[in-house]
Amino acid sequence: MINQVTLVGRLTRDPELKMTTEGTPVTNVILAVNRHYRNHNGEIEADFVHCTLWKKAAENTVQYCRKGSVLGITGKIQTRNYENSEGKKVYVTEVVAETVRFLSGKPQEAGIKEAAPVGS
Repeated sequence: MINQVTLVGRLTRDPELKMTTEGTPVTNVILAVNRHYRNHNGEIEADFVHCTLWKKAAENTVQYCRKGSVLGITGKIQTRNYENSEGKKVYVTEVVAETVRFLSGKPQEAGIKEAAPVGS
């Protein structure tokens, strides 16, 4: 089976670093990815894709990226579910990043920087 995703889009908000109970760095971001066509009003719409970044990729993304930064992410689609506080089952579909490439750099810097692969 093949489960591979490649996305290029902009961060919708500043990333925040969190730690798991085991001390593993993680950040959850939403990537706005433009569609390749215009709607009936002539506007380009976007899809908002939830992505999870782990370890060094998460740390580097939080350090070097802000809302509006352009990222290239390769990874895999993952689904999960949980029961919320109201007892309803919530289903989540997200991209778990394997590599992250920074395509816009820090605002005061130019160039491209690549985050470490997730397994590093």
